[in-house]
Amino acid sequence: MIIRILGEGQFDIAEEALDRLNELDSAVEAAIEADDETTFRPALVALLEGVRTVGVRHADDSLDESDLILPPDDASIAEVRQMLSDDGLIPG
Repeated sequence: MIIRILGEGQFDIAEEALDRLNELDSAVEAAIEADDETTFRPALVALLEGVRTVGVRHADDSLDESDLILPPDDASIAEVRQMLSDDGLIPG
């Protein structure tokens, strides 16, 4: 799976890493549902750091399409709310 972090680039993510990323995504989703800015920011940063940690940087010159697009770590709660699907930022 290829995940793009807006403004940063793409990361190749192994299937076995998705469960952990879904846990982090759930924390982001819960903070948004509660409209809790205090927990939202650390949850979003943790999710993006999780992608950076488990992912392998995809070649910058690659034209491969991203499977998922995540917001940058400075995105507002309103911006991320607009990006959410029924399954959160990371389906599963």
